[in-house]
Amino acid sequence: MIETRPAIDTGMVLAAGLGKRMRPLTATRPKPLVEVAGRALIDHALDRLGEGGVTRAVVNVHYLADALEAHLRRRTGGPTITMSDERAQLLETGGGVVRALPLLPEAPFVIANSDNIWVDGPVSSIDRLRSAWDDRTMDALLLLVPLARATNHRGQGDFHLDPAGLVSRRRPNRVAPFVFTGVQVASPRLFADAPAGAFSTNILWDRAIAAGRVHGLAHEGLWFDVGTPAAVGRTEAVLAGG
Repeated sequence: MIETRPAIDTGMVLAAGLGKRMRPLTATRPKPLVEVAGRALIDHALDRLGEGGVTRAVVNVHYLADALEAHLRRRTGGPTITMSDERAQLLETGGGVVRALPLLPEAPFVIANSDNIWVDGPVSSIDRLRSAWDDRTMDALLLLVPLARATNHRGQGDFHLDPAGLVSRRRPNRVAPFVFTGVQVASPRLFADAPAGAFSTNILWDRAIAAGRVHGLAHEGLWFDVGTPAAVGRTEAVLAGG
């Protein structure tokens, strides 16, 4: 029997955060609308998803939601967009996805943060994730960038990656060689029996890591953590240099 890989043509963009580290730029606009190199952060994410064959995207909104929704209604091209409304309560990364599950397929889908910018290498990163996905062994497949190439990142790394592609957490008082890019493919299985209300996806990752069902894929292109005003200028300088 020939194995048929899932289409993975739906994505979710996490865009509901308060953007506190990006102040004062977020005093009057949500962080996803901060511009980098002439494009809003959320447009960078949606552009990459569209180029990778994602045809439909769910975007969650909370802080200054009206402005973000108006911007997305004006957007042309790329994925068709559906809103997941979190105005009543900010649900964090995990809770936000759980709230949006009725809008997402009962099949693997892409999740992307809206405050990271990635530039693809020779092949679309979404295509690479799609090709690497194995529904029999994975509940999540994380796109990871080597710490040495994680532009603007100030941490000590997030994950280790073994020869089989399995992910493990950074060990205490050690440096981990990979940083999470904010981009992943996830199965609805990852969110089974999830907590109610606001919670971080880290809770679900830890459970799946313990079960050996979180894998990683090394990013081949550029990646930028754009979480502060200073990071905007540094990112623009690198992008302008090609």
